[in-house]
Amino acid sequence: MTQTIAGIDFAPVLPLWLLGAAAVLAVLALAPAAWRRARGTIWRAATFALMLLALANPRLVEESRETRPDIALLVVDHSDSTTVGTRTAQIEAARREIEARAGRLPELELRTVEVPEAGNQGTRLFATIERALAEIPRARLAGVIALTDGQAHDIPAASPFDAPFHALMPGRAGETDRRLRVIEAPGFGIVGREVEIRVAVDDLGVPNAQGAARLTIRRDGEAARTESVPIGRDHRIAVPIQRGGPTVVEIDAEARPGEVSTRNNRQVVTINGVRDRLRVLLVSGEPHAGERTWRRLLKADPNVDLVHFTILRPPEKDDLTPLNELALIAFPVRELFQVKLREFDLIVFDRFSNRGILPVAYLRNIADYVRGGGALLMSTGSEFSGPVSLALTPLGQVLPARPSGRQNIVAEGAFRPRVSGLGFRHPVTEGLSGANTEQQAEAQWGRWYRWLRADARSGSTVMEGPDGAPLLVLDRVGEGRVALLLSDHIWLWSRGHDGGGPQQELLRRIAHWLMRETELEEEDLAARIEAGRLTVTRRSLAEGPPPEITVTAPDGTVTRARPEEAGGGRATLSMPATQPGVWQATDGRRTAFAASAATNPLEVADLRADPERLRPLLTGTGGVARFMGDGASPGLPELRRVAPGRDVAGPGWIGLRRNGDHTVTGISALPLLPPWLALALVMGAAVMAWRREGH
Repeated sequence: MTQTIAGIDFAPVLPLWLLGAAAVLAVLALAPAAWRRARGTIWRAATFALMLLALANPRLVEESRETRPDIALLVVDHSDSTTVGTRTAQIEAARREIEARAGRLPELELRTVEVPEAGNQGTRLFATIERALAEIPRARLAGVIALTDGQAHDIPAASPFDAPFHALMPGRAGETDRRLRVIEAPGFGIVGREVEIRVAVDDLGVPNAQGAARLTIRRDGEAARTESVPIGRDHRIAVPIQRGGPTVVEIDAEARPGEVSTRNNRQVVTINGVRDRLRVLLVSGEPHAGERTWRRLLKADPNVDLVHFTILRPPEKDDLTPLNELALIAFPVRELFQVKLREFDLIVFDRFSNRGILPVAYLRNIADYVRGGGALLMSTGSEFSGPVSLALTPLGQVLPARPSGRQNIVAEGAFRPRVSGLGFRHPVTEGLSGANTEQQAEAQWGRWYRWLRADARSGSTVMEGPDGAPLLVLDRVGEGRVALLLSDHIWLWSRGHDGGGPQQELLRRIAHWLMRETELEEEDLAARIEAGRLTVTRRSLAEGPPPEITVTAPDGTVTRARPEEAGGGRATLSMPATQPGVWQATDGRRTAFAASAATNPLEVADLRADPERLRPLLTGTGGVARFMGDGASPGLPELRRVAPGRDVAGPGWIGLRRNGDHTVTGISALPLLPPWLALALVMGAAVMAWRREGH
């Protein structure tokens, strides 16, 4: 809109200080005449005044202005907390109504910006406002209207702008919300022990909340148990860690009548089970070149407590040498294999033969130890054949292979170990550096020169010698595990002979598979959630298409899909996982759980519509917060334009400031006392003063 504004302006001919000095001199010159009340004093004063006015050069100025409309900012909150109940519909309805009303107000431009979901940073309301204000001249800012539930997490302590800020909030005042807080939760726990999770239940919006709430606790989808928790006080939950890997604990607080939402009544905690320092017993039957291979491997792991004994002199070589000269300590057979046997996580026999050192009863104890959940690793040489073989003792009942009935059980000759067809799918041998790429192909690692001919009767043969002879056999016996290496030449790889090989990696995998390392399970189903996606990984030695995976979301929605082959016995399934809570995946035999925490924990910490966080902006600008009610049609206040300095809100209305900002498009000036007129008036006044004084 174009306006023309007229007014009187002065353009002095002399500098202001000189004009002021002339005025002072005129007053001094008139003072004696005024004191004597001389005739003609008034005309003298008129003459001086006309002279000073002519020097001031008065003008009539006409200014053409282009009025610039004021700008109001409408901020629409689309963060996660605004999706509770009917808030989204209310906010969208209010947005349309305010845009329509603002469109009917003259000289007002409405700009709308949206506050997106900010991940785990809470609601960044003011950051959005700041970005929008950077493009708005402050002289034109009429005000800010925010459609929000008040749960903002970046409000400054003082308002950086002086225009009114108003908040229109869905729902009604006095809402209540119950939330479950995890105060402390361990990330790791020792297998076989309990850990504690500290939680608290808060009733927000309830003055002096008292009473108790019931918690429902589930661990890895097992049957739920309930506990009573006092409101507003810490509560400790004991969780047993029974296996390695992640343990998912889901905790639900019962709903409070009338609360806004139960979304923050649930918490999910993932605790990784780890084993305490592993105790390993290594018994070497005789000194040999590869003995240090095992010792170096086990001593290199800081989590392993190693007990190592080497039989330096077998019984048949008894030459009546006193025992105190044979060893520093006697071999504690009873203590190791009867009293403290089950304290060991792994027993390793390295070229150990049955020469009467271990009585039959102790060998039977070791077999029972394996069946009950223990781990046994045997690396064999020529001692595995003949009458002193451990395969002929009660321990042979848990071994996956026995010496062949043929002659020449101990075979010698150069060969390169190969990964078997089953070994390509087993995590112990899958992907070993230098391995053969196909079952019949030649491996790239160094050669061995001795192996034992044996017949595999159970377990999985993952490595083969010449003519497909079993070389490394892994087996599960009862609750325990057994690994049998039918050669004593793996130490050649550690010396780099013929190019060497992955000796350390292979032995590490064998030992950790025996001790139930989760990542080395050959029959397993695992689930994890990263970046909002659920990934289910199935691993199996069985060939053929993988079975269908059934995924159950936290809200009970069931999805069935077939995973895709990923090689190495693995098949994976990936899908979006946006709901917080526990996701369950099953292939019909095994079940896996994955925890999805709230994507924005700050956002769901308080789900009430509450203006308290916005108080600094409201107080600093004089704005108000109004609730729109619970109905589908929001009750919105009227929009009014107010002059600067006036109230910006009242009953039933909110105000937007009228700034009156403009752009000058043209100026014209007309002198009110041109020189010719000024001269005539000054001369006339001087003549009148002379004539008056002359009479």
